[in-house]
Amino acid sequence: MTEPRTVEVVDLAAEGDDFSRDPHPYFATLRERGPVHYARLPGGFHGWLVVGHREARAALTDPRLVKVLTEGPGEAGPERAGAHLLNSDPPVHTRLRALVAREFTPGRIAALAPRVQEITDALLDTMLAAPDRRADLVTAFSFPLPITVICELLGVPHLDHGRFRHWSRALTAGGLAEMPKTRAVMTEYLAGLVAAKREEPGEDLLSALLHTADSDGDQLSEEELLAMCFLLLIAGHETTVGLISNGVLALLRHPDQLAALRADRALLDDAVEEILRYDGPVLTATARFAAEDVEIAGTVIPHRDLVLPVIADAGRDPGRFPDPTRFDIHRDARGHLAFGHGVHYCLGAPLARLEARVALRSLLERAPGLALDTHPDAVPWHPGVVVRGPHELPVRW
Repeated sequence: MTEPRTVEVVDLAAEGDDFSRDPHPYFATLRERGPVHYARLPGGFHGWLVVGHREARAALTDPRLVKVLTEGPGEAGPERAGAHLLNSDPPVHTRLRALVAREFTPGRIAALAPRVQEITDALLDTMLAAPDRRADLVTAFSFPLPITVICELLGVPHLDHGRFRHWSRALTAGGLAEMPKTRAVMTEYLAGLVAAKREEPGEDLLSALLHTADSDGDQLSEEELLAMCFLLLIAGHETTVGLISNGVLALLRHPDQLAALRADRALLDDAVEEILRYDGPVLTATARFAAEDVEIAGTVIPHRDLVLPVIADAGRDPGRFPDPTRFDIHRDARGHLAFGHGVHYCLGAPLARLEARVALRSLLERAPGLALDTHPDAVPWHPGVVVRGPHELPVRW
């Protein structure tokens, strides 16, 4: 994709750690100038940002913004992995979601609650046993909790959970050079796991997905099943790491809100929604492309260009949320776009909310005096424009 010469280029990549630490003021400045901007982004690639709640919400359902570009005569598309929910458009997406939703049900998620609590308690037992009463919350708690839950949900043997932790970190925080090798190793493992589940099915989600079919007998192909495992294990868990870590940090930086939640646990659901609005784990929606020349708010986005609706800025739009830079667990934060909107709305939202509720409640109950163990500006953050969360979160209690 080449850089247009007729539009101003906003260079967010040049902002470095300042942007990673707090991107919200940069997006707010753009929003004040208009809803659509062409930007150089961390990682060196270029794309169109759509800011503001109304405009981002509309972009998420705009049929002219697609996940897969249709190739013209004589054009060869890039090699793609198997289709899953984040890299397909209707009708392919409609079929895949219908098949997965048959098994990834609210009932299955609700039934996980006791096990999520058990995993949480075991992790806190270990973390809180530290003799100096200090830990990196990401390493000790917010990372291992969702990866353990998703591994158990899919039926990954317990002894292999550590391998998935390593692969997940390599794919989301490692260098680009590591990704092909990591994906190849992980694909080989998952193919073996699928074969084992075919021979000896269990009560897990992977076994269910292997055998689920619609009324016409349609099933997920082997390639689609492996792609779905990748999606659940990587995207599905890494965002929950950010949700828990960002939530704890927001509460620690706002002692009045932390005190209010400690005093009234009934505020927990509202607190989770406010965390999702105020500093959720996703900065921008996953990639979309202009299927034709697309005009948004008077700006024409050229055919084939990358378009990123800015989820994070939608939650900070004063036109939708009064006093949006104030973290307030008493507010009605419904209407945020942290889980997307439209056909690509996150299928795993109920699981993420469940884990966040259990994690925050248990941490507050068991770690009196929980506090940040470094200056807030010293917390290192993931670079990039998709997943938002700290690499480390030093805490004490």
